[in-house]
Parts: sequence; structure tokens; C-alpha cells
Amino acid sequence: MSCCENLRPKTVSRRQAMQAVALGGGAALLTTLAPGVSRAGGHTEMLLLTCMDFRLTGAVGDYMEARGLAGKFDHVVLAGASLGALNDRFPAWADVFWAHLDLAVQLHDVHRVMIIDHRDCGAYKMILGEATVKDADTELKTHVKQLYALRSAIQARKPGMEVEIGLMDLQGRVLQIV
Repeated sequence: MSCCENLRPKTVSRRQAMQAVALGGGAALLTTLAPGVSRAGGHTEMLLLTCMDFRLTGAVGDYMEARGLAGKFDHVVLAGASLGALNDRFPAWADVFWAHLDLAVQLHDVHRVMIIDHRDCGAYKMILGEATVKDADTELKTHVKQLYALRSAIQARKPGMEVEIGLMDLQGRVLQIV
């Protein structure tokens, strides 16, 4: 066996991939795809949860860079960010979030989570209804309630985990919520 044999892409059938996902999601799939390759280790500052909205992808990167965190975080993207991680309509999204958080803690010694929701979020309108974001004040209250709920859930599951929450406007400015 050559020194790089374990680095070659492994071929798995669709069935093997689906079985891996059913057995535990991404971590099982990684094990199936690359047996013998050691897991990534090390430390990173935090796990970042943001929305999938393409309008703010660059703004999120700029914000993290301005905070001195560029390249120092694991990133999870779910529609609605905090709402994506806690909602009744798409409960599998919560499983994805919690699995990623567990993996980030195990692989990268993550001890802090940052959650950034954003204004004019289509997921909030779709999942909670237009009335929950009908004006700026109502929208803020809805996001704050959801962000608080996820922060509490994280701290209940991961005692001692620091959780920072914020709401980004469409110009990329983040209102930090305490």
C-alpha cells in the first residue's frame, strides 16, 4: 500500500451512503467514505449558525473578519438560523444542528456558539407566518424570542457553553442581543 492510499477517494454505492446517513448522518458517512483517515483535530473559536440567505453570505464573512474570527469557526447554515434549529415544521433540521454542535465540540474543542439571525427572513415568514414579522418591532421581538429559546436549549444540553446571539440587518450590521 502506498503512503497516499488512504487519501484516495473511496467509492460507495448509493445504498451504502444512505445506510451511513441513517446510522448517524455525516459522521457515519465520513467514516464510510474514508476508513483509516484520521479525524480532523484541533481547536477553533466557535460554531457559527446562520441563515442560508444568499443576500447576506458576504456580509456574514465580513462581520466575522471584522471580529477577528475569519477562519476560526465552524459554520452551520440552516434556513432561519435559530428558527431552523428549533421548529415543529422541519424537526430534522434540529437533528442536523445538534449533530454538528456535538461534532464541533468533539473535533475542534468548540466552547462557544454564535447565532446570527437576519431581518427580512423568508424562513420566518414561511414557518411562523407573515404576522410574526409584519413590522420592525414585531420582527425584532419574534427573532429575540427564538434566539433566546435556542440559546437556552444549547445551554441546557451543553452546560457552560457560551452562546452569543445577534440579528443582522440587510446592510450587514449586527445588533448583539444580550
